[in-house]
Amino acid sequence: MQRPCGSGVCLSVPVKGLSAELLSMPSLCNADVHRSLSPGATGNAKKPVLLNDIETATAFISAAEVAVIGFFQEPEKPEVLEFSSLVGKIRDVPFGLSTSPEVLSHYNITINTISIFRRVDENRQDLEITDGKEMDATRMGRFIQINELRMVTEYNPVTAIGLFNSTVQIHLLLFTDKTSKEHTERMHKYQEAAELFRGKILFVLVDSNVKGNDRVISFFKLKKSQLPALAIFHTPDEEQDVLPLGEVSVEHVQDFCNGFLQRKTKVRKDHGLEEDAVKVEL
Repeated sequence: MQRPCGSGVCLSVPVKGLSAELLSMPSLCNADVHRSLSPGATGNAKKPVLLNDIETATAFISAAEVAVIGFFQEPEKPEVLEFSSLVGKIRDVPFGLSTSPEVLSHYNITINTISIFRRVDENRQDLEITDGKEMDATRMGRFIQINELRMVTEYNPVTAIGLFNSTVQIHLLLFTDKTSKEHTERMHKYQEAAELFRGKILFVLVDSNVKGNDRVISFFKLKKSQLPALAIFHTPDEEQDVLPLGEVSVEHVQDFCNGFLQRKTKVRKDHGLEEDAVKVEL
């Protein structure tokens, strides 16, 4: 089912169970998105980093959790100015720009494209700009915000869409109050644990102090008195597990995740779903 919005950048997501709870939150086209892309969001105008060769482009991508590159065959196109106007308006996201035929060929670009490169799931998301398709900075910005998943992604109605479109199908949610004096230390441990499961599990932060997140908490049958807590969720079959925590530690998170992964592996083997071994003819 496709989630409707006025952005022109809508993605297909499975709308049931937890995804239904998350995606029925306030619209993607809410005031927070507009504020973050407003002309007054930054002070001095900035420019994207020019990527004129493959080595520079590769280093640019490798240096960040999330990197955005505008690949343009024709630098005089109006979309180039629209793209460049976003630089600095989306926090903590580096922007690069390339018109080099060598770089475009290396990344298999055949038409003007905005690409998001993510370290968390080693994935790339493309927004192709076809002729005759109106594409302004606001629409580009929404595409980026939907897909800027990180090692730890804070849940909001925008990132929820990107989470459910990731190829990583197991999500770990940490429910905690960001105003708590323990929050900084909890996040340090959670981030450290996230590095251990890169490409296997998406780590998500859910701020229990945000009223709109009550529905996510109640989906896992948790009460605020039980927080902080972890909840792990497998999107295809909606299998889940919950662990209230006395404290957030790398060991607790690692043991919880490993236990869930081991159970999923056992179920697959019991049902004959493991990948066939490669047979070599001698």
